[in-house]
Amino acid sequence: MDNNNVAALSQPEDINDPLTELLRQGAKELISKAVEAELIELLEQFNDVKIEGKQAVVRNGYLPQRQIQTGLGNVEIKIPKVRDRSGQGIKFNSKLIPPYLKRAESVEEFLPFLYLKGVSTGDFSDALKVLLGDDAEGLSAGTISRLKEKWQHEHKAWSQRDLSSKNYVYLWADGIYFNVRGDNDRSCILVIMGATDKGKKELVAIEDGHRESEQSWTEVLQDLRNRSLNKSPKLAIGDGALGFWKALAKVYPDTRGQRCWVHKIANVLNKLPKSVQPKVKESMQDIWMAETRKEAYAAFDSTVKRFGDKYQRAMNCLEKDKDAMLAFYDFPARHWCHIRTSNPIESTFATVRLRTHKTRNCVSRASIFAMVFKLVQAAEKRWQRLHGFALMADVIEGVVFENGIKKEEKGDQVAA
Repeated sequence: MDNNNVAALSQPEDINDPLTELLRQGAKELISKAVEAELIELLEQFNDVKIEGKQAVVRNGYLPQRQIQTGLGNVEIKIPKVRDRSGQGIKFNSKLIPPYLKRAESVEEFLPFLYLKGVSTGDFSDALKVLLGDDAEGLSAGTISRLKEKWQHEHKAWSQRDLSSKNYVYLWADGIYFNVRGDNDRSCILVIMGATDKGKKELVAIEDGHRESEQSWTEVLQDLRNRSLNKSPKLAIGDGALGFWKALAKVYPDTRGQRCWVHKIANVLNKLPKSVQPKVKESMQDIWMAETRKEAYAAFDSTVKRFGDKYQRAMNCLEKDKDAMLAFYDFPARHWCHIRTSNPIESTFATVRLRTHKTRNCVSRASIFAMVFKLVQAAEKRWQRLHGFALMADVIEGVVFENGIKKEEKGDQVAA
């Protein structure tokens, strides 16, 4: 979004149209009902507390009216108060509208998006008036600058959190490149996502790096171990960047590696004429979609034999890390759709890559890093748990899987 577009957007004919006003009033009513329900719950909790036969905790009017910035514009709210005659200091604090809340979380999530799209700090108020109405003065250039500083502090604190209680069974790793002002070389954000023993995906690390070098990855992984992430993951998934795999072997030598099939397919196709790419892609799909490792090896050999004479360079790329490409066969078949590729990271950062693509000379290194951190944090709330998460316990215990099936279960099937 360039400055001309911002100027155009900041002059709508009628921001406060009847439909928006109706929706805003509906939001106000819903918030009031939700807060009222919270208050009733509190009063019922202390219903048995009485002073001289009377209720000790009772309603006591409202706090001064205030406004919350939302995607529908400013919504006026009134938070009720209670009086505690028992002297216990009981107060009513809404979980929905905590004290000092000034804007909805969705609005704060939108700010880094705008920044990465190239809207300068000074243009925020104009751009947000379209979404928030004319009363968006609170989102001034100074406010945005303070928010960026806050996000940087949040990332610093998050990067120092204790990890002793964590047990990540799977790790996905990738490097995200972007352009920043004043850098001759493209900088890189190193990202690690993990799957816990309960199958929940979490952001594990997001750090500054330099071209996915071994040293950069070693620093990131060693920092995790220094913060008590001592249990080695069972499997790490990533592309063919040697820096990560060398660092992994140093810090977590017991962790197996699975090369990402999405990256492998892209690397192979880049070495082929466009006319033959669909045929090779289809043939490669027969490899990673095979039901057994034996069938996958047969598909490997068939593909190399079919295209090797004419496209030796591409087939050499395909055969590289052959065993690491098929490591997923030693893990539950229910998990294959998650661990054959680094797609859990790729899908999250697809929009981040899109947004950072046009940021050349727009943002500093520190600013873009804070923005990306906030965007990923927002995305993390929508990550889905792994299919077959109950099988994570078997993976942790070292149960042997052959072609995605527990070995004892496979024996039972053969006997049947």
